[in-house]
Amino acid sequence: MEKRRLTEKENLAYLQESQTRACFICGIVAGNPAEQENIIFEDENVIVFFPLFTTMYGYILVAPKRHVEQVTGDFSLADYLRLQHTVYVFSEAVRIETKAERVYILSLGSQQGNRHVHWHIAPLPAGVPYEKQQLHALDSANGVLEMSAKEKDALAGRIRARV
Repeated sequence: MEKRRLTEKENLAYLQESQTRACFICGIVAGNPAEQENIIFEDENVIVFFPLFTTMYGYILVAPKRHVEQVTGDFSLADYLRLQHTVYVFSEAVRIETKAERVYILSLGSQQGNRHVHWHIAPLPAGVPYEKQQLHALDSANGVLEMSAKEKDALAGRIRARV
């Protein structure tokens, strides 16, 4: 799978849109047709999907369906642990499916953009040189993978089968 660099125009558009648009996760939950091919799993409380720009094969996002903005403060302990269970089982499915050397799990976003709480599950492929791991591997400025809808659907099916 080939990586390509985002154009300056794409990068600026993403930054601007992430700060000014309505919540993209709420749009996915509401059934935005442009995003439906990215959904891997959903139930009444959570949605799992591919990000718009992915830097590693198998990179997925997990979010509560309910719009919340604080990683811990907007959850009861029981709700938080239930969501973390989903993060765990999908992380394991991705780790096994991609044969990742390591799986990075993090919550990004802020009150300035991408406010809806979500977790990134990013599988680091085996053999990536140390200097290209961690933040370097996550940074879309270092290239994004191009995946067709057919490739996403096949990967989503294999991930679901491992859950």
